[in-house]
Amino acid sequence: MFIMISVFILDIVTVLLCNKYEKTYQLTAETFDGGFGADKIHFLNTNNSDAILLESDGHFGLIDSGEGSNNPNLKARTDGFEDKIISYLKKTAGDSEGRVHLDFVLATHYHYDHIGGFQSILRDEYVYVERAYFRRLSEGLLRDYEKGSWQIPQLYAELIDTVKERGIELVQDLPKEPFKFGSFTLQFFNTDVVTDPQFKGDNDDSVGVKVTKGDRSAFLSADISNAHGLEKKLADSIGEVDILKLGHHGYAGASSAGFVRTLRPKIAIVTNWLGKIYPNVKWNLTMYSHSAIYSTVKCDGIAACFTDEGEIRLTTHLHTYYNNN
Repeated sequence: MFIMISVFILDIVTVLLCNKYEKTYQLTAETFDGGFGADKIHFLNTNNSDAILLESDGHFGLIDSGEGSNNPNLKARTDGFEDKIISYLKKTAGDSEGRVHLDFVLATHYHYDHIGGFQSILRDEYVYVERAYFRRLSEGLLRDYEKGSWQIPQLYAELIDTVKERGIELVQDLPKEPFKFGSFTLQFFNTDVVTDPQFKGDNDDSVGVKVTKGDRSAFLSADISNAHGLEKKLADSIGEVDILKLGHHGYAGASSAGFVRTLRPKIAIVTNWLGKIYPNVKWNLTMYSHSAIYSTVKCDGIAACFTDEGEIRLTTHLHTYYNNN
C-alpha cells in the first residue's frame, strides 16, 4: 500500500512539474496539404502499440505494424489495427488508385504489438513492398513465455515465409552505417544479433532508428529499455536529438535518467495514453530535458514535419482527418 501511495504522489508531483517546466509546441490539425514540406514522421494511433510511417520526398517506409487481430497471447480475437493502417497507407502513400509503394518495412523486434499487422499489410494486393528489414530472431534471448504462449518463433517463421512468398527482398543483416532515404538520413542501432548473456527478452533485441534532416533529428526507440543496460550501451552513439519516441510505451524500465540526459530531447512522443507513462519516466523527461510530452492516442496520431527551414512542426488528428474525407 505504501508503494502504491508513493507512486500516486510522485505521479501528481511530476504532472505539476511538467506543467511548470516542459516546453510547449504549437499543435495544428493535419490537413495533408504539404504546407510543412514533404519530410514527415507519422506516429499512428494504434493504442499502446507501434506503427510509424516515414515519408520523405515521395519515399515511404513503415517501421512496425501495430497490434494485430490474432494475438496468440489472448484467448479471443481482438480488434487489431491492420485495416486502419492499410487504409492510412493507401490514403497517405497511395497513388490515384490507392496503390502503395513502400521502399521498406522494418520489424524492430518480434513482439506482437509491433509486428501483428505485417501479415495483412504484406499480403494486401494494393501494397508493394520493396525491401523487408527483418533481422534474424535471437532465440537464445527469448524468455520462456515468449517461446510459449507468445509464440514468437512461430510468428517470426510465418513472417519470413510471407516475405519470400511475396517476392520481397529480405534483408536480415541490417546496415550499420547511415543511409539516405529521400531528404532524411537513417541509421539503425542495435543491429547485431544479441548474444551477450546480460540481455534477456526480445525487447533487448529491439532495433532503434535515428532519423536526421540537417540539424534536426529523432530517435525511435521501439521497446529499447535500460532494464539490462541497453540504453546505456547505445546512448553515446545516438547523441542529442530533437524528438524521442519513448521506449517501451513509456513504461518504467525505459527512458532512464542517463539516457534522457544524453539525448536531451525537446519533444517526447509516447505510443500510449499519457496516463500510462510511468512517473519516473515523466520525472526524467521533465527534470533532465524539459521535454514536451505528447501521446499518439490523445492526439489521434501525430506527424512530426521537418521543414526545409530547419524547424519541426507537429500536426495531430491524422485519423480524424481521413475519417472525414
